[in-house]
Amino acid sequence: MKKIEAIIRTSMFDKVREALAKIDVKFFTLIEVKGYGLQKGEKMVYRGSSYGSDYIGRLRLDIFATDEKAKDIVKTIMSSAATGKVGDGKISVNDVAELYRIRNGEEGESAL
Repeated sequence: MKKIEAIIRTSMFDKVREALAKIDVKFFTLIEVKGYGLQKGEKMVYRGSSYGSDYIGRLRLDIFATDEKAKDIVKTIMSSAATGKVGDGKISVNDVAELYRIRNGEEGESAL
């Protein structure tokens, strides 16, 4: 089993979600995150006034998947989240030794 962590632009979330739904990804966790990277912050507008921020707002998706499905998920996120500009994000894939469903105690792939 794998855990896929993808950090994407907030503006690309709907496109990524729709693409994941097409490959039958039914559940993921969504977390608002802040980071600092090559962009060195973002320029924002609030009530007509422009101001800068030292951080970059992004979304992190956490997805548990079987080993076989993980590559498809990564390819789908990469193709749907890419703009070709600095700041598109990162994806990491990590091994999961054990996974449990709290509701009924299922273990392993059946807990997915």
